[in-house]
Amino acid sequence: MKYCSHCGAEVHDEAVVCVNCGCKVTSAKTNHDDDTKETMKTLILVFLIIGCVVGAFSLLIPLAWCLPITLSIKKRLENNEPVSTSLKVCALLFVNLVAGILLLCLNDKEDTI
Repeated sequence: MKYCSHCGAEVHDEAVVCVNCGCKVTSAKTNHDDDTKETMKTLILVFLIIGCVVGAFSLLIPLAWCLPITLSIKKRLENNEPVSTSLKVCALLFVNLVAGILLLCLNDKEDTI
């Protein structure tokens, strides 16, 4: 059982609103989910940067698409905008395999193409 943060009444674990006052009941899971999402975003950016650095030492031509993809994804993640599936797949193929997989596992509220 958990308690309403507004009135202090005891509510069921599955409850979304308090039956006593009608206010929305906050869930402890949302904080954990937000922390996990922020950690995933940080890992994605780290692997994208690693992919760009490795690409810079191997060949200069891959940087023509690695940098724009990385910067576009960075901007979208910082602004909490959804990252399109096509951009996720491009990151997977051209920048870094691990970052692409993490991007595809990241649940955006609305995934656009």
